[in-house]
Amino acid sequence: MEHLIKAVNEIVSFVSKALNYVDMKRVEEMINTLITAYKSGKKILVIGAGRSGLVGRAFAMRLMHLGFNVYVLGDTIVPSIGSGDIVIAISGSGRTRLVVTAAEVAKSVGAKIIAITSHEDSPLAKIADIVVKVPGRIKIAGEEDYTVRQILGIYEPLAPLGTLFEDTCMIFLDGVVVELMKRLGKSEEDLRRRHSTIE
Repeated sequence: MEHLIKAVNEIVSFVSKALNYVDMKRVEEMINTLITAYKSGKKILVIGAGRSGLVGRAFAMRLMHLGFNVYVLGDTIVPSIGSGDIVIAISGSGRTRLVVTAAEVAKSVGAKIIAITSHEDSPLAKIADIVVKVPGRIKIAGEEDYTVRQILGIYEPLAPLGTLFEDTCMIFLDGVVVELMKRLGKSEEDLRRRHSTIE
């Protein structure tokens, strides 16, 4: 169990320090954009692939609980996206082909793109209207992981592939949900009423 304990401690340590590297002005812009969409009934489409896609689904579920008009790319019930709608695109590398292509299409029809990525110079970040940089180690580690090494103080993290980005992103987005709850005046009971009765 030695490796398990080391890995868990490393992940928890990383996530607790990572928030210091997130630009809160951009987070504020993201939250204000989401609140505007909520009040105007605009659609929100969450895009992600693999484990980042699972993080996106968890975030979309909470947005639904809050009363947002939210969808996840790949579901059969996704409606058309157009001008003024919001796309939240999640990709640690900012290069995931499915995510970048979908964001490009959404941008071409007038949707506003919020990118959540570890790399501000990535193709996804370059087409986004708002970029929230969430530190994390991407699947193919390299020089781009300098920030990760700074946070951890080591060169080779125990968390494999994109784990640090995905775990950090999940906890960050759960924090965004709480901020939205407070600003929209929602209680846990409000969310519970919208929770699925069939599980």
